[in-house]
Amino acid sequence: MRLKYLLPIAASLAALLPLSASAGEWPAGAKQEYMTQCQAAAKQQVDAATAEKHCSCGANVIEKKFTTAEIKQLSDTTTAPSAALRNKLMTEVLACKNS
Repeated sequence: MRLKYLLPIAASLAALLPLSASAGEWPAGAKQEYMTQCQAAAKQQVDAATAEKHCSCGANVIEKKFTTAEIKQLSDTTTAPSAALRNKLMTEVLACKNS
């Protein structure tokens, strides 16, 4: 499936979304911003329904696997998240590729 092309997109989104390691909450508006950016990028590779499914999965993974502080770091548009946090994001969201 073409979702392997979404990995670079997810990596670029990681620079925009800070995350944590236990169920966290999105800052106000951050989840919608994530969904908007993710779907815009994904629609360049796959159809709209597949893009929405993949992005929703990613948002759910972020909520479940990252702390509120990590989500805030990933959402910070002025400071890039650490390499460790970006790697964690890529590892966790990779599960969405097969869903």
